[in-house]
Amino acid sequence: MSTSLGDVSTVSAPVPGGRGGDQRIPRPPDARPGAPAPWAQLGAERRRRIRLGTVVEVVRARNRASSPDAAAVLGTEPACRSGPLAVPELEQLGTPSVRWPGGGPDDLAAVLVALFEESDETRVVLTRRSAGLRAHGGEVSFPGGRAEPGESPEQAALREAAEEVGIEPAAVRTAGWLGALQTVSSGSRIVPVVGVLDTRPSFRVNVAEVARVFDVALAELLADGVFRQERWPGASDDGVEVWRPVTFFELAGETIWGATAAILFELLSAVVC
Repeated sequence: MSTSLGDVSTVSAPVPGGRGGDQRIPRPPDARPGAPAPWAQLGAERRRRIRLGTVVEVVRARNRASSPDAAAVLGTEPACRSGPLAVPELEQLGTPSVRWPGGGPDDLAAVLVALFEESDETRVVLTRRSAGLRAHGGEVSFPGGRAEPGESPEQAALREAAEEVGIEPAAVRTAGWLGALQTVSSGSRIVPVVGVLDTRPSFRVNVAEVARVFDVALAELLADGVFRQERWPGASDDGVEVWRPVTFFELAGETIWGATAAILFELLSAVVC
């Protein structure tokens, strides 16, 4: 276990050897154990070969059934279905209409959940933010950031991805969005825009913002020992103490947590549960 992650033995299962990043996580001393992964009881075959067509169909179906104004419900433990996943063909995508939560882009941000497929596995693009950044320095993130005046969520996410890691907007087909969520540390509202790439992208990294860009298979995120959840104390709007779930994915050399892990948790839960 990486010492920079703090002593987590009292709140969750130990981080497996060789996993976890060296970022500092502001874990409160009274953190409690969280729930296990909702997919923990699924067989290994159900957590492999997550095809891109399946992911796109799930995202599009959720968008047809819900509003992009709805905040993501984080920390719930959905009951995973036991049947096999369908593998639809990846249809020609149009651009859905994604509105900013609350009707305007003030103090709102968008991130690009960029997906592509290799060897029958869907992979997602992630970055490690430069350590010197004032906000969330050294953390694993999606490409993205604050919107400029007049931008839609798609425009903001695509512009930021181009600026940070060189993904060309013309190479991305927008599949839909995931639930907007609000960060605890900054209070920003984030719209995750799901984009599809036909092939593995070539990256041009802006080193002022990004220390590293990498990709990971959804199947790896679903593997045993990768997911952890803790519950941290906080207060509701009326001052009542609440214990909010905080999600972690422990990869080889990287820890994904916070808003990025919450977005991945929603996506994975939607796909396999």
